Amino acid sequence: MKLTFTPHTLTFIHPFKIAHGVRTSTPIMIVMLQADGLIGYGEASMPPYLGENHETVSVFLQRSVSLLETIEFPFEIRDVMKMIDELAPGNTAAKASIDIALHDLYGKYNKIPCREMYNAQKDNTPYTTFTLGIDSAEVIRTKIKEAETFKVLKVKLNGVEDKMMIDVIRSVTNKPIAVDINQGWKTKEQAIEMIEWLHSKNVLFVEQAMPKEDTESAYWLYKRSPLPLYADESVQRLIDIENIKECYHGINIKLMKCTGMYEASQMIKKARELKLKILIGCMSETSCAVSAAAQLTPLCDHADLDGPLLIKNDLFKGIGFDNGKIILNDLPGIGVNPVVID
Repeated sequence: MKLTFTPHTLTFIHPFKIAHGVRTSTPIMIVMLQADGLIGYGEASMPPYLGENHETVSVFLQRSVSLLETIEFPFEIRDVMKMIDELAPGNTAAKASIDIALHDLYGKYNKIPCREMYNAQKDNTPYTTFTLGIDSAEVIRTKIKEAETFKVLKVKLNGVEDKMMIDVIRSVTNKPIAVDINQGWKTKEQAIEMIEWLHSKNVLFVEQAMPKEDTESAYWLYKRSPLPLYADESVQRLIDIENIKECYHGINIKLMKCTGMYEASQMIKKARELKLKILIGCMSETSCAVSAAAQLTPLCDHADLDGPLLIKNDLFKGIGFDNGKIILNDLPGIGVNPVVID
């Protein structure tokens, strides 16, 4: 039994419509791998900073077709993804779409949820954060009401309106907050001043405080921070972890950065060896990619997988949430069913 992967199985999806009516600039692509009457679904989400778009993803997938169509069951996902990774550098979201589809197909063929491939226990899932973007005080208060059932919030800061954002949140709720700076603090002095201020605001951890290339400042901050520091942009793939192990307390793993579930599982293993904490996150994604990432959440300390909650036109039905706790179903593969594929 061989895989079928042909151009007409690539589905281009229009940009998401965010719950508040704003369109995101992140395009996605859904792919399908077929074998023995089964379909494995995968997804590439392409935020601008990854440098990928529909054209680059399509070109890479076309290059992958001849390789994928030589694969027969049973196959080792590790071996297939090694070959896929060696086709061209970069293209991590395109590679992730193949990885996710391979996992989905493998799970369906063997009639098991993908979590069982990695010995992840269904009931050990963490609570996901609910993300609050940079906005006006009025909008922030509205979003907090929408997140009423969620136990943990995540707030994005930019180094400009940080205290205003936190003060508005704290005027409404004292729920724990994860803070994502997105490299917004430009000096270590600014960073330590803000972290010390945040320390009294029931903040759990600070994500990517410094520009990713400034490892010297990251190390300086690591030695002084009263809050745990997590690397996001500073850690893309497995090979990056060794370089930041003395600068951060934890890492943020995203399938679109690291080429998918297999490498994410290896990053989790490496992080545990180095005694680093693990956050698993997502881009602007449908329930396809988010449900794939969710299969690994029982192996992680934190999750930021609220992507499907922030869109109106999700194309899949997958994981659920109970007051923010991630609920995995028992479907084989990544645990999704398509709602609409145009």
